[in-house]
Amino acid sequence: MTNFTITRRIAGLAAALAVSVAAAPLAQAQSAFSTPERLDGGQVSFASAERGRPVLAGGEVVATGRGFRPNQSVSLLYGQTRIGGATANAEGGFETRLSVPANAVSGNHPIVVVADAPYNAEIANLKVSPTVPLSNEASYRITSVQPTRGLYQTAYSAKRNAVFATSAVGRPPVRQSELLRLNADTLAVEARITPAAAPGRTGRDGQPQDGGVFAVYGVGVDDAHDTVWVTNSRQNTVAVYRQSDLSLVRQFEPGTVNHARDVVIDEQDGKAYASATFEPEIVVFDTAALSVSKRIKIDSTVRGETFSAASVSYDRAANRLYVASNSTNEIAVINTQTDAVEHVYPVPGARSVIGVAHDAQTNRIFVAAQGTDNLVILNGADGSVVADTPVGAGALNVVFEPKSRRAFVSTFGAGTVTVTDVDGQIVANLPAPPVANHVSTDGRGNVYAAVKSGWSSDGNDSVLFIRPAR
Repeated sequence: MTNFTITRRIAGLAAALAVSVAAAPLAQAQSAFSTPERLDGGQVSFASAERGRPVLAGGEVVATGRGFRPNQSVSLLYGQTRIGGATANAEGGFETRLSVPANAVSGNHPIVVVADAPYNAEIANLKVSPTVPLSNEASYRITSVQPTRGLYQTAYSAKRNAVFATSAVGRPPVRQSELLRLNADTLAVEARITPAAAPGRTGRDGQPQDGGVFAVYGVGVDDAHDTVWVTNSRQNTVAVYRQSDLSLVRQFEPGTVNHARDVVIDEQDGKAYASATFEPEIVVFDTAALSVSKRIKIDSTVRGETFSAASVSYDRAANRLYVASNSTNEIAVINTQTDAVEHVYPVPGARSVIGVAHDAQTNRIFVAAQGTDNLVILNGADGSVVADTPVGAGALNVVFEPKSRRAFVSTFGAGTVTVTDVDGQIVANLPAPPVANHVSTDGRGNVYAAVKSGWSSDGNDSVLFIRPAR
């Protein structure tokens, strides 16, 4: 089991990690094979003591336990070194704090959780994120506007020189959501609409409740038909609006695309591709007929696992669609002329793969991994690793900007947009606080970033317009 592997690179953490509060004494040793645990063991998770921030070297960590037996003694071990512990309360939970040393190496550190009376052991993951300082800000001009709350994605229309942005606030039933059209040069709001009411739903208490609205999340532009496509993740479907006045053209039935995340448009062949999160599927639509034309199944190369479609990226020059699998850490390559899956590549050194982009000139695939805070660059011909670059906590999305030949990575935890060259070398790290959610490009050298307010209560979500300074 790979979680048990403690590499030489991170072994120094155990010696330096200190408990910041008095921990429970190490449990008395049990006789071997005396009392097996017959119930599911407890679980431990780690988070920064500063809400909404990543765990960094030199920071404080809150270890939270649940599912243990009342008064059960729990020890936290790094290898054979005890780094903390606690006694479960009457509800079987606990909370204790640890201090991460300033010289801790970033990465995923396996912590052994040992419970006594009866004995049980689990592995918990403590991720220490890299600290990537801001750099080369003078090379870019950044304009920021705050058009609405809950921003998710943006997409550029060359036909209208406009940026379409989606927003949704809160959990279901979502009642606050907007689709906006912004001037691409000034970011002034030119049009905005609230989606129509969605069908009613059953609440957690089993009682009927209203369904909120068809909240919009992913967005793709079809200049050939003067439309804009959006995903309605909460209703498992997609919708199509007119670019001119944002009036609804077609609302597809709930259930058409499971937890629809991204949607991209192949204007040349008249197709829209939507990713079905938690499913090994891309749903293909006919953009003229506004109908489902086919479903592409993607088989994982990981034995016993299921490909889970997340972000998608369409490269017109390559006639290829690239699909990230969040569950299996893979990238699928689909030929958009035949809609056949050509390759499924593993992404070594990455966990929770989620963002993907492509450069047709070098045939390199850029992969953002939220669980390992890195940008992994693959050779599109054989899937080999070209570069592995730490970019900051929660690498969430990536776009390749063809004019400057730069990759832009939004980091959800660090609140930055990291810029790299095609070889993965960081050339700039730009501020996009607090939560950089998504990046898109207009193909003219400019990038648009959707920034969310995160844990803050001010609701200052913004769209950033990032341009070269010269």
